[in-house]
Amino acid sequence: MGRARLARLHGVATSYAPSPGKSVQTADDTVVAVLAALGVDASTPHAVRTALAAYEDGAGRALLPRTVVARPDRPPDLTGLPEGTVLRVETEGGGTADLGAPDPAALTRLPLGIHVLEAQTPGGRTARAPLIVAPDRVPAPPGRSHGFLVQLYSLLSRRSWGMGDLGDLADLAAWSGRALGTGFVQLNPLHAAVPGPPTDPSPYRPSSRRFPDPVHLRIEHIPEYADLAGTARLRADELAARAHTLRSEVLEGGALIDRDAVWALKREALELLWAVPLSPGRRAAYCDFLAEQGQALEDHATWCAIAERHGPDWRGWPDGLRDPRSPGTARLRHRLLDRIDFHCRLAWLTDQQLAAAQRAARDAGMAIGLVHDLAVGVHPSGADTWAQQDAFAAGMSIGAPPDAFNARGQDWGLPPWRPDALAAAGYAPYRELLRGLLRHAGALRIDHVMGLFRLWWVPEGRPPTEGAYVRYDGEAMLSVLALEAQRAGAAVIGEDLGTVEPGVRDALAARGVLGTSVLWFERDYGGGERDAAPRAEAAEAAEAADGPGAARAPEAVPDGSGRGPAGEGGAAREAAPGPGAAARILAPGEWRSGCLATVTTHDLPTTAARLTGADVALRERLGLLAGPPERERSRATYELAEWMGELVRRGLLPEGQGDEEAAVKAVHRFLLRTPARMVGVWLPDAVGDRRPQNLPGTWDEYPNWRLPIADPDGRPHTLEELAASPRLHALMRELSDDR
Repeated sequence: MGRARLARLHGVATSYAPSPGKSVQTADDTVVAVLAALGVDASTPHAVRTALAAYEDGAGRALLPRTVVARPDRPPDLTGLPEGTVLRVETEGGGTADLGAPDPAALTRLPLGIHVLEAQTPGGRTARAPLIVAPDRVPAPPGRSHGFLVQLYSLLSRRSWGMGDLGDLADLAAWSGRALGTGFVQLNPLHAAVPGPPTDPSPYRPSSRRFPDPVHLRIEHIPEYADLAGTARLRADELAARAHTLRSEVLEGGALIDRDAVWALKREALELLWAVPLSPGRRAAYCDFLAEQGQALEDHATWCAIAERHGPDWRGWPDGLRDPRSPGTARLRHRLLDRIDFHCRLAWLTDQQLAAAQRAARDAGMAIGLVHDLAVGVHPSGADTWAQQDAFAAGMSIGAPPDAFNARGQDWGLPPWRPDALAAAGYAPYRELLRGLLRHAGALRIDHVMGLFRLWWVPEGRPPTEGAYVRYDGEAMLSVLALEAQRAGAAVIGEDLGTVEPGVRDALAARGVLGTSVLWFERDYGGGERDAAPRAEAAEAAEAADGPGAARAPEAVPDGSGRGPAGEGGAAREAAPGPGAAARILAPGEWRSGCLATVTTHDLPTTAARLTGADVALRERLGLLAGPPERERSRATYELAEWMGELVRRGLLPEGQGDEEAAVKAVHRFLLRTPARMVGVWLPDAVGDRRPQNLPGTWDEYPNWRLPIADPDGRPHTLEELAASPRLHALMRELSDDR
């Protein structure tokens, strides 16, 4: 009982529900390990009693919470303050406000921002805590809009160096906004990767989420490129010629996108550009950027510089360098000033080109512009975990518990943030992360948005079946998100596919966070439930790819809200398909309005693949089917026929069945009949690509994250060819007419 109480006080769940009506107890040694990662010893009865006493003497007697959160309709709970306590606030802007006797409502009337609250009792006790005053909601998208979803690396133009870059992004935004009336472009995470070779091609396991990766730079768009002269100019021309060859191999020779080869060329070019003196105006802008980014950028650049000497896993560095604040690190930092400046310069250049891409989008009339993607975590050996070690739980990895579709559970190999450390820091690491991502964004997508409330922690060396849920302060996490989103004027989209505990979707909707609704999975799974429900494949795919290059396994189970999976992939329905085997397709009017509605995503089969059966054939070839191939093909055929019948009944397929392009148009016409605020078109769908960008459950078996956008025959399409594609324009006219 004592250990269970201690776990509860620290947000560690001692049981979980893999399905409605079923509860599984968390193993005692798992609870002990998770509490240890939170700095709490629960290994023996004596240790538990000591830890409980310490809590009562510390947090239990504290005048104020670690962080106080207030918003207009929700004042903080300050009822535990002794009578006669007076409050004082130091505002973010440097002012002060003496509030006198505790009046929680008075805190809600303070300016929005991050302040400091001070309490003093009549007996002389004092306490200080960060005070977050946040808006009730994040900004709403400006009206209804449609746009593209694209993995940037896959979008090659005739000017890119072997993979899509920020110049291509700006061009896509300028063209699609003007010519097609699109309102946004949603991207994969552009976070800085752990350097190779080989570099993990997955965008969802980065070294740092705080800074973008300079591999996305368009070299020729850097102003100093025009100033290269002499041997530097000759060398730059040689690199550009090699980049042309690399690009041609991908576009014309069937080669995969090779991030390491691209980076090798760009890095040498950037070394040449770094040697070019900045003009006075450029130097002033760079200095402003350094001052603005401060310690976070210096730490990131220092990690990059040390990694060049000692490799990218800081856990294997010499002892004196594993601590970013150690004397040894300080000495090496001084010796590596030039390399640190080089990496700071790259961060600045990337930031500038991101800003240019967002300007291009807005100048083209996009109401939203770029939608950036926040991965759920970071690599355990990367820059963020080195610089912010106190904020991460050592020896832990996040994942998913075992469920009806994956008895082994999932381990994503990503260390979790410590909720106690975040609260003690006033959520500064989280705030800085959001602020950096929102600098040049009209909206932000948050991968696995349920992680704002709880995460499944797996102790190192143990299977994911032996994990435990750890609770985060969802109110504080959402308040910080709302504050930073409002400051940036950006909407927020939560990826809420998979296992979602009761109340989470309602809490997100109440704060204005849009959900994610995928056409194939919008069904009535609860005998009357009227909102979105992912199937097993939806959760498998949409939750994929935080691990090395591939996937988290299926995570969809009934979540207590009446929703559950209907099951492609063989996990949910064991019987042969037939009338009534699947849950009812939701009518367009039954969809939630607060969502980004799509037909597919980067982790799912393309629409053409689903329509032609190429998705089942691919998984059969790779041995990924959960059941006999005949059953899987029969199930896919039945579900496709069910959807085609629905489209015909609604008059959305006047061209008749059997026409692939018409069917692609029809499913998007269905989306347009929903009240969704945002409608997303997977860019490869517009030209009939049959290959998924990521195939959950694979690593070496499939080239995840390395494919260019291609036509139905697998021939890569450049951005220039996309812009001229009759098939693309025919599809996008359907959405432009809706606008």
